[in-house]
Amino acid sequence: MRSFRTELENPVVEQDILDLEKKIRLFHEGNIDDEKFRSLRLARGVYGQRQPGVQMIRIKIPYGKLTMRQLNRICEVSDTYSNGKLHITTRQDIQIHYVSLDDAPQLWAELEKDEVTLREACGNTVRNITASEKAGIDAEEPFDVTPYAHATFEYFLRNPICQEMGRKFKIAFSSSEADTAFAFIHDVGAIPVVKTIDGEERRGFKVLIGGGLGAQPYIAETAAEFMEEEKLIPFIESLVRVFDRHGERNRRMKARMKFLLQDIGKEELLRLAEEERKSLKNQEIWVDRSKVDSVVLPQEHAAVEVEVTDEAKFQKWKEANVFAQKQEGFYGILVRLTLGNFDTTTARELIKIVEKYTADDFRLTIRQGILLKYVREADLKAIYNELDKIGFAELGYDTTADITACPGTDTCVLGISSSTGIARVLEDLVKVEYPNLVTDDTFKIKISGCPNACGQHTIAQFGIHGSSLRNKANKMLLPAAQILLGGGFDSTNTPHIADKVIKIPSKRIEDAFRIVVDNYDENSTEGEYFVDYYKRQGKDYFYDILKPLAVLDDLTPEDYLDWYTEEDKFQLHKAVGECAGVIIDLVQTLIFEAEEKAGWAEEAFKKGLFADAIYHAYSSYVNAAKALLLDKKVKLNSHMTVINRFAEHYDAQFNFAEGSFVDHVLRINKNEPSEEFAKQYIEESKVFLNDVSNLRKEDLATEDA
Repeated sequence: MRSFRTELENPVVEQDILDLEKKIRLFHEGNIDDEKFRSLRLARGVYGQRQPGVQMIRIKIPYGKLTMRQLNRICEVSDTYSNGKLHITTRQDIQIHYVSLDDAPQLWAELEKDEVTLREACGNTVRNITASEKAGIDAEEPFDVTPYAHATFEYFLRNPICQEMGRKFKIAFSSSEADTAFAFIHDVGAIPVVKTIDGEERRGFKVLIGGGLGAQPYIAETAAEFMEEEKLIPFIESLVRVFDRHGERNRRMKARMKFLLQDIGKEELLRLAEEERKSLKNQEIWVDRSKVDSVVLPQEHAAVEVEVTDEAKFQKWKEANVFAQKQEGFYGILVRLTLGNFDTTTARELIKIVEKYTADDFRLTIRQGILLKYVREADLKAIYNELDKIGFAELGYDTTADITACPGTDTCVLGISSSTGIARVLEDLVKVEYPNLVTDDTFKIKISGCPNACGQHTIAQFGIHGSSLRNKANKMLLPAAQILLGGGFDSTNTPHIADKVIKIPSKRIEDAFRIVVDNYDENSTEGEYFVDYYKRQGKDYFYDILKPLAVLDDLTPEDYLDWYTEEDKFQLHKAVGECAGVIIDLVQTLIFEAEEKAGWAEEAFKKGLFADAIYHAYSSYVNAAKALLLDKKVKLNSHMTVINRFAEHYDAQFNFAEGSFVDHVLRINKNEPSEEFAKQYIEESKVFLNDVSNLRKEDLATEDA
């Protein structure tokens, strides 16, 4: 793997890739526990697939921004290491599938040549920073959030405070109060606000915290109606530190920040965040608004009369998929992709179109589409013709026909029943039976293959997640669709979480959609939003009208098979590890990891990164303490629990100047990250680690005796 060492100019990135190659080798040799290796590879964008022996690679695209050069590089990598297919996710990433684990380091190295990363695309990290696709060109935005999203991405990438959290942490920037980036479902959501203070116009953000989807969705709470722009990133860092220290680590289903918020309350969470402020290396961060590349406008073309083959379709497309930017004379084009899927051949044709007609700055969207920017009005017919040739001029974007779905059982180990199959069926149904909904956004359909909500089904007007049913008469399993209704925004732009209404056989999903749509058409008032109509009628009302579809007395053989499956029997998939388990000394592994973190602390200190060095030393303290507690049979579900339990069991054996291990370790948030404190904290953490290692040796000697 060292053959590419000299090809990358960034030594930090190069070391990342070399470390991944080393960890893969150690895993193959049986020297890394499967769970630990899973954590390591996920934080580097390498994700196990449903199909054994291959990986899904998630490519991190901050706020969805891509250039022609970067997309071309992704195409080359996909053709070389995958199957030439690309998938846009609801977090503005690109995923490629069927990649060999051993190819992952070289693949990553190729991507980094054009500044595309895999780092922290998965795992218990700060995930991809998302943003409204229209940011920077939105006529309704108070200001462009793009520089702030970019600065947040850069700040938390490789930041030691968020490398091994209890669960993932998601951040979104919306361009306006319309909240098109769904800030309300994020751990931190930021919405731009301009406020006049002492006669001066100031930029800031409305800040939401603690939102999330999954099986137990929660709408974020408002932390601040107006937070000055320079305080935003430090506040997020404080919150991440609190989540890292106090968040659940054992019970995966309770390990998101929304549960910490619910457990301790907003006031206490904000108090803990304020307590962390002293330890931050930056009390204020003023974002360089010019750091995001300036837009290079497309060339003007000579005035030529362009004909389109179907003028009526062009006009419908122009109304549904084209909008005027805030920059006078320029237009944005929203491209609807079926389920976010396209291939490298089509992508290369798109690159040619971008080069000719648009700015070299297009966005992948959270609705699994693509936004092309800075198109001149005179070029609309020409670009329509070229987009139509490659299938990129489908009518409607973010409409009923523009269905969101995760890959589900196609590739995901957690998929229960087919999400993409249901999406295909419903898209066809809308086109044939409800053509008016192709360009109408009354119903947003969002589908996930399981309850985990990667397809955002819990904020859909018509949501579905994969499930199963068992026919009690013959004990046979059949694929099912759990239907959720009433999610999304109401007429006042207030967000709502959808209700779970009823579970039906998957093959009856078309009838369910017909019943809901027809009922709305017949009984709603003029202009009534579906969310408002659903709230007016109530969950029980919709349960009653859908209940006949849940009866299993008249099942046919087809009902027992999933949509578009080649299998002759439906069965639940059981996720398994990538290799056989190995016996690992967990105590010694934790000590080794503590030693590794101590080494990172020293490296950061030498580089003058005192705050980073202190955090590495803190992590070393926690790992070492946890190592000695493993045989105490005590609950160790958070960093704070480890710290408190260690004090209870071992304070008497250690001579802490502060009197307690709790006070000793938590000096991290009582001191500024100065060189003097960093040096002292690191040295004392090494002494502690040495003492823990000696105790471990004594315990082993006693056992051998």
